[in-house]
Amino acid sequence: MRRREFITLVGGVTAAWPLPGRAQPAMPVIGFFQLTSLEMVREYLDDFRRGLGDAGYIEGRNAAIEYRWAEGHNDRLPTLVADLVRHQVSVIVILDSTPGALAAQAATQTIPIVCAQAADPVRIGLVDSLSRPGGNLTGIHVMIGELAGKRLELLLELVPGAKSIGYLRNPTNPVFVETETKELQAAAKARGVPLLFVNASLPSEFEMAFAELVEQKADALVVSPSVSLVTNPDQTVALAARHAVPAIYAARQSTAVGGLISYGTSRPDTWRQAGVYTGRILNGEKPADMPMMQPTKFELVINLQTAKALGLDVPPTLLAQADEVIE
Repeated sequence: MRRREFITLVGGVTAAWPLPGRAQPAMPVIGFFQLTSLEMVREYLDDFRRGLGDAGYIEGRNAAIEYRWAEGHNDRLPTLVADLVRHQVSVIVILDSTPGALAAQAATQTIPIVCAQAADPVRIGLVDSLSRPGGNLTGIHVMIGELAGKRLELLLELVPGAKSIGYLRNPTNPVFVETETKELQAAAKARGVPLLFVNASLPSEFEMAFAELVEQKADALVVSPSVSLVTNPDQTVALAARHAVPAIYAARQSTAVGGLISYGTSRPDTWRQAGVYTGRILNGEKPADMPMMQPTKFELVINLQTAKALGLDVPPTLLAQADEVIE
């Protein structure tokens, strides 16, 4: 696998000494809201702040951040973003949530919005085009189809004897799931492997979802990135281990806590890119003229300890592709 290099986007900022007797301008405020909880994304916040720093902004020094957390509840998103609009923040940031991006756009057509991992932003009306968004929203869009097909391919390489593949998804993110399902179905059909669907949108529903997988005799499992918005990786990884189901995930977070294999965009890089774009907007650039970026770095991570526990031999060709091997 060719390793992609991250292209750093840097926006300049010029510091000026305040003139005697003149009041210093108010510190810009970033409204940062998430569908998840703080605990689920804490490790990535420093990446966002690092991107802000690349554009000249340091939290607490020359920029403030107002945080809001939906704790996995989609129905809270409109209230959270409305609160940020009332506070007249300088820019709104919503990462890893297409429903969140839609809620932000519905709440304001004037405050700039930066989103990341938005699914199919042109089709759902977030932007006019990827090259010229045209409104008050820009950011990083997610390559759903390519990633979904690649995950299935990697899983079948690791579990070549699989006769059926489970697909665990979160139906409360319909735009993302619709596109991902279509691509996975096409990839599974091309490989002649049946795809078994199970849904879970609350932490309390995952036990039943895995019980369904076992009942349907799924030999392996694709865990949709949409699932990470409503539960932490420890839960899905623990359930996969309990039922001895080989599973592929979208983020390194899952393999780090015992998941078998993960493949997807590098969240640290994506959050850093979002921080850079946020800083550039604070510096005066307009979202309408800032292209929606594509992710530039992808990570394949394999957990050899988990593979051994499942009785799987990882092919040397797959190990050679890995960006990281956890032993």
